Amino acid sequence: MSERLRGLAAWAGVQPRPATGRLVHAFIGAVFGMFMTAFVMHRWAAGQAVSVPLLVAPMGASAVLLFGLPASPLAQPWAIIGGNTISALCGIFWAHVLSDSGMAAGLAVASAIVMMGAARCLHPPGGAVALTAVIGGPAIVAAGWRFAVMPVAVNCVLLVGAGWLYNAISRGNYPHHARPVAAPDRSAASGYTMADLEAVLAQYEDLLDVRSEDLDTLFRQVEGRAYRRLHGAISCAQIMRAQAATIAPHDTLAMASVAISATGDSLPVVDRHGRVKGLLRAESLALAEARTAPDTAVAAVMDISPCLAAPHTAIDELLPILSGGIHREAVVVDPEGRFLGLIGQTDLLATLWRGHIAEEIAGRAA
Repeated sequence: MSERLRGLAAWAGVQPRPATGRLVHAFIGAVFGMFMTAFVMHRWAAGQAVSVPLLVAPMGASAVLLFGLPASPLAQPWAIIGGNTISALCGIFWAHVLSDSGMAAGLAVASAIVMMGAARCLHPPGGAVALTAVIGGPAIVAAGWRFAVMPVAVNCVLLVGAGWLYNAISRGNYPHHARPVAAPDRSAASGYTMADLEAVLAQYEDLLDVRSEDLDTLFRQVEGRAYRRLHGAISCAQIMRAQAATIAPHDTLAMASVAISATGDSLPVVDRHGRVKGLLRAESLALAEARTAPDTAVAAVMDISPCLAAPHTAIDELLPILSGGIHREAVVVDPEGRFLGLIGQTDLLATLWRGHIAEEIAGRAA
């Protein structure tokens, strides 16, 4: 594509091409969601005299967001249910206050935007719901405030429920939550914190259709990719200490004290098959020795949730973990959980420093 065409596409806001799999997933989800919503509504209304539509048209727009953009803040449960219901109430209010449907329609949509924003549930189809409450016809106007509950709120609950069920079956991520790249711990080691990110977002006057947690995940992935591009991919297997001392869960604190004094390292706790069961740190050992007998088993005081890493894991993925203040070492294990080696903060920093020096030397030579 030429630069002129790229510029024209950027000006027109041409969207990136979605993956085929994503479109198929959205197609099946929309069919399922709309069918389930309509099916339940018609089953509920069977044999009853219902004057209002059982399925309102703006639900189609909500389905586009729910199944086409499930990660969008505009497509989350509160946005769909709260946004559409609040918008319906705004439309009903102005339809009752003003006899001029044109003026009422404008004020209904405008007030819906404001009220949804105030309630933190902005949902674009809500504008259509507000408009429907004004110009939807005599039956909707006659329904009054009930229209906001049935069919609007009921439609929304059913659609969100169908969306949740479909994503649960297809292993989707809805309601959407950010998936951390390496660990939920946020640190300044990667150059910014979540507080920095949120402070910058607060300076934007326009609402960005993305969560700060998703931006954080995206930035960390970009940082990792950039590091591997500049320094090459260094795996845990390349820098781990395979000969690090270990200890058994049934060994005593006295035995652990001797081992830690000799090596200065934390001790991976492994069973007789070599599988990692925990990690014993020097500070944990010191506290335990002050409170319990020397013949207490290591299993009673070890950390049962150490940081585990596969040998092929790139070391840049360990940066947010080992600098987050919770873990100071990573235990490298095979697919069966057997101990392969230990990586401490000093091992990681030494490797990163050597890479930095090598980059500087290469830059000077160039």
